[in-house]
Amino acid sequence: MQLQEILYTQGFGTRRVCAGLIQQGLVQVYMPNEGPAPVTIAQAATEFVAEGLRFRVQGVDWPYAERAYLMLHKPAGTECSQKPSTYPSIYTLLPSPLRLRPQKAAVQGVQAVGRLDQDTTGMLLLTDDGKFIHRMSSPKHHVPKVYEVTVKHPLDDKQVNKLLSGVVLDDDPKPVRAAACEAVSEFHLRLTLTEGKYHQVKRMLAAVSNRVEGLHRSRIGGVSLPADLAPGQWRWLSAEEIAAVQSKE
Repeated sequence: MQLQEILYTQGFGTRRVCAGLIQQGLVQVYMPNEGPAPVTIAQAATEFVAEGLRFRVQGVDWPYAERAYLMLHKPAGTECSQKPSTYPSIYTLLPSPLRLRPQKAAVQGVQAVGRLDQDTTGMLLLTDDGKFIHRMSSPKHHVPKVYEVTVKHPLDDKQVNKLLSGVVLDDDPKPVRAAACEAVSEFHLRLTLTEGKYHQVKRMLAAVSNRVEGLHRSRIGGVSLPADLAPGQWRWLSAEEIAAVQSKE
């Protein structure tokens, strides 16, 4: 694949813009047989095997990724929307190539896999793989998501048991049950859900006469939010993590 085409698929602009970056000497490629330093490529049509390629654009290193799979530590006071109404968008936390990766659909770039409320923090996945988004969002797949919930009133066994047996939300006569529920302390609940409804955690706690004061998603499937990923930071998911986040265990 030509280098300008590789850059285009990774979101660095139109093919003409990508060719210009190369011709200006702003693109280097890591060559296995040329030592640890990247080599400047001057010809936009230079051919490379895209898979496994690492390159540097304007001083920033990038891996080639046919599809982008990311983990973001969502901070409070941000919205999971391309067009936020009140708070800054989570997409402003990502570099522009991830926001501009070309897609066949009208919307460019990576998209959030589900949403977290503006005041909710924690683990958020983003990708440009539509099939992955569907699998992770579909209630048929029952991917568990773990939430750390700070509540206003002291927890007791009655509340925990009710959340496990099922509570009725105002718009759905079918009881909604927690897959797992543990009172970690008097005001800290660890809640595992396998489906996602609008404001679900807050509404479930309200149904047992309590109130959510703080909400943080700590785990999706078999992957936990790393302790060293600070609020507002993102990183690529490994192949093992991509498989693990889809786990029902």
